Amino acid sequence: MKASRLIFVLICWLLLSSGFSSAVQAQSEVDMTVGVDYFNRYVWRGLDFANTPSLQPTLSLGFDGFETGIWGAYTLSNQQSESDEIDFWVGYTHEIENAISISAVITDYYFPNVGIDFFNFNNYDDELEDGTPDPGAHTLEAGLSLTGPESFPVTVSGYINFHNDAGNNTYFQIDYPVKINETDLNIFMGATGGSKDNSGYYGTDDLQVINVGVQASREIVVTESFSVPLNISFIVNPNAEISYLVVGFSF
Repeated sequence: MKASRLIFVLICWLLLSSGFSSAVQAQSEVDMTVGVDYFNRYVWRGLDFANTPSLQPTLSLGFDGFETGIWGAYTLSNQQSESDEIDFWVGYTHEIENAISISAVITDYYFPNVGIDFFNFNNYDDELEDGTPDPGAHTLEAGLSLTGPESFPVTVSGYINFHNDAGNNTYFQIDYPVKINETDLNIFMGATGGSKDNSGYYGTDDLQVINVGVQASREIVVTESFSVPLNISFIVNPNAEISYLVVGFSF
């Protein structure tokens, strides 16, 4: 095992060990989430993945402002898809004065069907001894977001790829939630700085708005003790000149 892989595995093991140790010591404060979402399309930051319905399971553990978890997306088609995805993340949220909060997150994007071994944590420019390219299976991203108080609950967030992306692509988004009757709305706009070294990541080599829209969410009551969250999003990617109407259910 290469030294970089060993270091990565050790760091992950230490993070998980520390997290679960703290969780055991304060079980009453632990929040565990297990769920699955179904969407007619998997659209992420204005980009459509695989153009098929998507099943998206989630498993997460949160305590004392920290959260770590695993999220996946699987296309519901008869063919194996390279867009199937498993993401791992660890984050922390801290509340400042006046209910303002700041969050930091590191996300590991992994696509299991692209033909690269899971334990290959190489960078994009790594090579084998004979000079054959040997990029890794994981792209790492760091993110930071700031959410305002209840009187002005706008969220401003920014993300940058810092491992296994030749262009160190960036993404920025502004979200503003409102409520109409029983429906929660989130109005959003996202842009990327683009990259000449890896323009295919977001589909541009310069600054472009790629993700504009609104998401509506509400509970659909089935029985007195059971309801299903419904999400409908209208999304426009001005750079690609395309729009999406996405509907999803959570269980």
